Amino acid sequence: MPSILSAFTDEASSSIDAQITAAQRANLTHLDLRSIDDYNITNLPPYVAKEIAAKLKAANLSVCMFGSPIGKIDINDDLNIDIEKLNHLADLAPILGTNKVRIFSYYNNANLPKDQWQAEAMHRLHQLSLVAEKRDMVLYHENESDIFGDHPDDIVTISSLRSDNFKLIYDFANFLRTSATPDESWSKLKSITDCFHLKDQKLDNQHTPIGLGDTNSPAILTEAITNGFTGPIIVEPHLTHSEAVLATHSTGTGDLSLASLPPAETFHIAVTTAQQLLTDAGCTIA
Repeated sequence: MPSILSAFTDEASSSIDAQITAAQRANLTHLDLRSIDDYNITNLPPYVAKEIAAKLKAANLSVCMFGSPIGKIDINDDLNIDIEKLNHLADLAPILGTNKVRIFSYYNNANLPKDQWQAEAMHRLHQLSLVAEKRDMVLYHENESDIFGDHPDDIVTISSLRSDNFKLIYDFANFLRTSATPDESWSKLKSITDCFHLKDQKLDNQHTPIGLGDTNSPAILTEAITNGFTGPIIVEPHLTHSEAVLATHSTGTGDLSLASLPPAETFHIAVTTAQQLLTDAGCTIA
């Protein structure tokens, strides 16, 4: 079974029309929706979603996943904030044709002891999974710096929630910012990885096209594909600090060698580099 290759097209432009153009130029069949014009996907009005859906249909493009910020709040913030966002995405799901949602696992701004942080983060993720099950949504947890689930050991803890409605993303660059080596991260997570985010980075925190950083991504992807991985593969370039990237509070820098290029060009470089790497790894793209 082939994998779906998608990308965060808001890193090419905030405009949905320009995002569609960027996806078509790169011969993508899918895109991840995170920010569109003046909206985050979690506050996109249904009438705008219908307009976007019509444009995507005309362009023969499908939505792979909602790139939501759910879980990027503090463990002391009201959980209902995220539950409302998830319910809104469930309302958008039949309009935009996907039930997949990227999520995170909460900050600890008060520096509470790790066991308290873990208990509250896991409670919140469990509550979100219950909503997802009820609304027929599928959550994809992304490892992210400074949230509970940033280190591979914490992802192993979170994996106890894995189900038909709760999956795990392996983001190459984000693991590099922990104390774990790429080989250590992959050895612990290869059996529980459901999705890849193709974002690469050097040890000096400079983002690069996938395969050109220090994350050992070519070998890891080749091993995963050889062993039958068929989950979603999503390009999240971060090569240029566009408005979309700045909104994620990225801790790395853009690719300095590409600094003179506009976001649409660095996005295209990111996707075409990923496509070649996946071809070399033996991946069949849907």
